Amino acid sequence: MKLRNIMFSLMLVLPFGFSLATAQAKDIVDTAAANGNFKTLVAAVKAAGLVDTLKGKGPFTVFAPTDAAFAKLPAGTIENLLKPENKAQLVKILTYHVLPSKVMAGDVAAKNVSVATVQGQKLDVSGGYVITINGVSTVVLADIVTDNGVIHVIDTVLLPK
Repeated sequence: MKLRNIMFSLMLVLPFGFSLATAQAKDIVDTAAANGNFKTLVAAVKAAGLVDTLKGKGPFTVFAPTDAAFAKLPAGTIENLLKPENKAQLVKILTYHVLPSKVMAGDVAAKNVSVATVQGQKLDVSGGYVITINGVSTVVLADIVTDNGVIHVIDTVLLPK
């Protein structure tokens, strides 16, 4: 059973190109930028003016949508959100993906919890064999430790109510 879990974890990690040594040597923004699967997220963080915040002391937990997750949004959504006049809406969406504390996958294992985001609303996190957020997004890679927190890779962009 342990070997199967290790192999499953490796299958998830390898496509994203993370190594523990690299992830621990950088903050959340640098880790995401170095990976290459978060170009849209990094561009959005820059457009929202959140780079300094997410490079700050933390600790933070970021549920990080991949480029593929952003691609699931209706056509034109990203381009529209990146416009300067939509900065407030972009900040609201991005901060909905951030917790003001470090939450590891093991902290929610076999639990259903509601956690407050930096944006102010709560996320419903269901931890089991697979961790889901609000019943719409799945954590596809958990516990990427950075200098100022942790990243959990998700497959769907979370939209606040």
